[in-house]
Amino acid sequence: MKCTILHESRGRMRVHVHAVRMTLHRADVLEAYLNHQDSIHHATVYERTGDVVLTYTGSRKEAIALLAGYKFDNAELDVLVTSNDSRKINREYQDKMFTLVAGHYARKLFLPAPIAAAYTIWRSIAFVWKGIRCLLQRKLEVEVLDALSISASILRSDFNTASSVMFLLNLGSLLEEWTRKKSLDDLARSMALNVDKVWVRAEGGEVLVPLTKVHPGDEIVVRSGNMIPLDGTVLEGEAMVNQAALTGESMPVRKASGATVYAGTVVEEGECVFTAKAEGGANRYDKIVSMIEESEKLKSSTENRALQLADRLVPWCLAGTVATYALTRNVTRAISILMVDFSCALKLSMPLAVLSAMRECGNYHITVKGGKYLEALAKADTIVFDKTGTLTHATPQVVQVVPFSGCEEREVLQLAACLEEHFPHSMANAVVRAARERGISHEEMHSEVEYIVAHGIASRVGGERVVIGSHHFVFEDEHCTVPAGEMDKFNDLDPQYSHLYMAASGQLVGVICIADPLRPEAAHVLRQLRELGISNTVMMTGDSDRTAAAIAKQVGVNQYFAEVLPEDKASFVQKAKAEGHTVVMIGDGINDSPALSAADIGIAINSGAAIAREIADVTIKADSLEELVALKAIANQLQRRVSANYHFVLSFNSTLIVLGAMGILQPATSAMLHNLSTIGISLKSMTNLLQEESVPQLNA
Repeated sequence: MKCTILHESRGRMRVHVHAVRMTLHRADVLEAYLNHQDSIHHATVYERTGDVVLTYTGSRKEAIALLAGYKFDNAELDVLVTSNDSRKINREYQDKMFTLVAGHYARKLFLPAPIAAAYTIWRSIAFVWKGIRCLLQRKLEVEVLDALSISASILRSDFNTASSVMFLLNLGSLLEEWTRKKSLDDLARSMALNVDKVWVRAEGGEVLVPLTKVHPGDEIVVRSGNMIPLDGTVLEGEAMVNQAALTGESMPVRKASGATVYAGTVVEEGECVFTAKAEGGANRYDKIVSMIEESEKLKSSTENRALQLADRLVPWCLAGTVATYALTRNVTRAISILMVDFSCALKLSMPLAVLSAMRECGNYHITVKGGKYLEALAKADTIVFDKTGTLTHATPQVVQVVPFSGCEEREVLQLAACLEEHFPHSMANAVVRAARERGISHEEMHSEVEYIVAHGIASRVGGERVVIGSHHFVFEDEHCTVPAGEMDKFNDLDPQYSHLYMAASGQLVGVICIADPLRPEAAHVLRQLRELGISNTVMMTGDSDRTAAAIAKQVGVNQYFAEVLPEDKASFVQKAKAEGHTVVMIGDGINDSPALSAADIGIAINSGAAIAREIADVTIKADSLEELVALKAIANQLQRRVSANYHFVLSFNSTLIVLGAMGILQPATSAMLHNLSTIGISLKSMTNLLQEESVPQLNA
């Protein structure tokens, strides 16, 4: 890609792209490509000017090389773009906004009065009809007030007021629609399918291929804990599939031969082979948009209260109009009250505040699946952490392989990687990565794989049963033993590391020692969460009590529990809720899913198991746990903003009504102040809740 550097500063540059027409799709792909690079903090592509602005954490040379090496219209990069709608939405509403504002003032300045009056009457028909339709449905809602205020202005030949009222109503409606669509699009793209590679069955075994290389008719293998990447039909096998995100079903659905499976659903138990129906899996995005638009999850109880209050206040506004006329016999004063209502501001500002808060969370790599979860987060007083991958770093490292039973280190790691690569979890990823870094090839050697949640993996290799997992699973559940004469070596295993035990035919063959370093920001984050209202911090882990105690002391949690099973985590969460606490659970593994589901707010790590992400109410990228601080701060500030909105709407509009009834404000002035205040509070509700200087400095 040919481009010119327009200007730059340390860690930031703006370049102009040459010799290519920057379409919306090309801009989306280029932006997604740059933002997927580790050395790029953030990139923005401006399709109108053909400019790219990027901030980078790597070297200047790396950033320039990425730009220079990029090629447009590379089909393999299309998978990085979930939807092309975001830029289309912005372009569409920018044009609509310009047309609305420019048209209004052009007519006001240049149209002769008779023509302007006729145009105002013609435009009023739609508003009046909405009001009549509400009355026909026996409803007294804000549309009735709008219709009456516009009709009254026209009947008084006050066409300027009627035109201004309609303009401000259209402007507010357009802003609400734009923000809502943009927020829905951002949210849907965050929740959309995020699968880069899939297992495809081929001659001689299974092959891991990029999703973009999958074609209709390919046979795809999906196992427990993994996400189904494409729509398809089950060919063989049997699985229990969680479809809650798409269908709302609370219980997993059995899928056997001939059943249809959908992109984005997750296999909870079992495994299956299905035939892909289409390429790419983009249909997942459309399903999510539909789900979000129809879902009440978006609405918090605060929003619902605002909408109900808005409708309840309409009759009171009408009653005030009638009472004022009855007492004063002054039509102007009565119409002044009619020009003011509480409904517009309440119905606009509250949903906009919530949607904008959800969008702001996206700036910190946080996806919130509904406004009600932000409301619950503001009330939360207890947070439960799974240790591995949350309080500890998301990328543990294999530091030592200790062989037993006469095996070689390479042999132990090869077999372990072969088993673990099917199950995405931080420790499994560490094993697979260690094998790759050491150049160890681990072709499929096993006939089947069975995943036992929170315990380990079992398979058969060369007729022998092979198991890998926790101490409890290998030695207590599977009754494996340490080979004779090697107990001293077993007892000398370094206790500072987490251990994966592997056994074959009942005998220990190797122990993989994994360093699971504590996140450096963990202790500071817990202190910040306490300042934001979290009074009880809890850590739960399957590790030994000795390891758990050391970690708990370092991070400073109030409580810790060691050697716990999934049901133990869920039980603790349920007990805390029963005691009246609002509980947040954060985890990344399949074993965390029951607790994530039981909590008031379940938070999953984005790089963790698919089932955890699907069940969770919130997902975080977790480059830094400071994201949790930003999330809690946004939730707290949202509740303060909502409260402030209530007070402002009620006090300001009440003042306008009193001044109108006293004859101090004319109808046109009342309408202008009311609508301007509505737009003003709506625009305020769309601004960021966190001040830039107070925001935690998150890594890219």
